[in-house]
Amino acid sequence: MDTLSYKTVSANKATVQKEWILIDAQDEVLGRLASKVAMVLRGKTKPSFTPHVDCGDNVIVINASQVKLTGNKMTEKQYVSHSGYPGGQKMITPEQLLAKKPIAVVEKAVRGMLPKNRLGRELFRNLYVYEGAEHAQEAQKPKKVDLNSIK
Repeated sequence: MDTLSYKTVSANKATVQKEWILIDAQDEVLGRLASKVAMVLRGKTKPSFTPHVDCGDNVIVINASQVKLTGNKMTEKQYVSHSGYPGGQKMITPEQLLAKKPIAVVEKAVRGMLPKNRLGRELFRNLYVYEGAEHAQEAQKPKKVDLNSIK
């Protein structure tokens, strides 16, 4: 058997084929939306997936202000932040955050599902979230994708 012909080919920055994907978040459940977006950003939906390389697509999420949360999460879930000073802990619910900055809810959910390292920070830069239906990436001709078609 010729073992030289059976080499595993790893993707690198030069060989990666990146696309632009458009996802509509209207009436989608936040966690399911975020997990699918994170998979596409990471590149796990491609046959050439390589764990240590940014081989995912660029993702545009529109209508982020109309995302849904199941159960009582809209009022009972809390995002916790700390200023670093004594007594500097702040808590905000998704309902308040949606009113204040709607794109932050989707960004927080997706960021939490990406790797916590340099690669994760690089992948997060490929995400573009918009509050309404208009976006600034028309020139890239993004391909509209239904969430249920992402496996």
